[in-house]
Amino acid sequence: MTAIAGRIITHEKEFIGTIEYDSLTGLITNVKEGIEKEATLYNVQDCLLFPGFGDIHIHAREDVSGKHCYKEDFLSASAAAVNGGVTHVADMPNNPVPPIDDKSYDEKNALSKKAPIQITIYAGIGPNTNPLSKSVPYKVFMGPSIGELFFKTNEELEEVIQRYAGENVSFHCEDPIILEDSKGASTHEDRRPLKAEILATDFALYLIEKYNLTGKLCHYSSGEGLQKIIAAKKRGVKVTCEVTPTHLFFHRSILTEENHKWFQMNPPLRYETDKNILLQAFKDGWIDFLATDHAPHSIEEKLKGISGLSQLDTYALFVTYLIKKEKVSLQRIAETCSKKPGDFVNPYLPQEFGKGFGYLEKGYSANFTILNLTKPTTFKKEMIKSKSGWSPFENHTFPGSIEAVYFKGKLLSR
Repeated sequence: MTAIAGRIITHEKEFIGTIEYDSLTGLITNVKEGIEKEATLYNVQDCLLFPGFGDIHIHAREDVSGKHCYKEDFLSASAAAVNGGVTHVADMPNNPVPPIDDKSYDEKNALSKKAPIQITIYAGIGPNTNPLSKSVPYKVFMGPSIGELFFKTNEELEEVIQRYAGENVSFHCEDPIILEDSKGASTHEDRRPLKAEILATDFALYLIEKYNLTGKLCHYSSGEGLQKIIAAKKRGVKVTCEVTPTHLFFHRSILTEENHKWFQMNPPLRYETDKNILLQAFKDGWIDFLATDHAPHSIEEKLKGISGLSQLDTYALFVTYLIKKEKVSLQRIAETCSKKPGDFVNPYLPQEFGKGFGYLEKGYSANFTILNLTKPTTFKKEMIKSKSGWSPFENHTFPGSIEAVYFKGKLLSR
């Protein structure tokens, strides 16, 4: 039996305790208050021990074609995740060979098994697709983004989505007609305006409610649209939403001629008022997931104006900012970074993970993210593990650091 001890944080409580786990199965066997002598102790004054963080929205790029492995692959994405204090991820389907049926899904999923952490695979929904024979999470792009798996009209989308009634579907909310009408605007931010996200939100909520979907709205950026999500939650619609670190930290007034290509993403940076609304909603519990939308592109591609930000390497460092600078509660961090990501992937996990991720309880996987709040970290380019080789947080000093990362009881980073 192996054990670690320290200041333990869950979505429900905080206590000084010991977690025992089986080093062979990688499953937790006991959790108790107090520090056992034989346990590996993490300083209770400096460190916080969370259930392993999960990022349920990344783009690892690898598929059977191998065409985009120069951007990222399952091994480099895993390295970036561990570097960022993340113990499991969920990978999006906009690949050259998208996973849209049993065969293509199984082929991509098999490639992910070489990773040292768990990678859950989304299946794609596109024109003429049908549900898989097994239970998987799905992703739909309501309008064009990066890749070819998207819809051109809402009518086309609804015709397909009704086949997925009752399924777990995540939506990239940008209205295709508004995007088409705005494509002549002078800036990327105006070519993908707030109105596109807000109208798409209305339609996504309509689909979720009508077809009894378990819905998730991805990388949400609009303060006005967020109010629609909150209202839907209050009336019992099964909807959750994500927010990215960049939408909680940056806003479009920071954009310059020199940096705008590096901050180009879909949906784009919004106004400072939007950022502030999102941050307050995050603190108040209306936002369910901190998810990066990690979209690694090469430096050469970013200079050409490709959308997408590489930010998996800084996930947990950003969490230290939320705790120390924005005073987000520790229980809220455990909820959005550990518990709810676990709840999202647990139905799809192999049996080897026991009850799954996100909880520090008997029978769950011994995944831990341990943060040190007394050691600031200046994030440098040479610290990046993603193949992309760049980060929007280069040279930024975070108020804390990553002390250790465990997956199935194995220490992966220190």
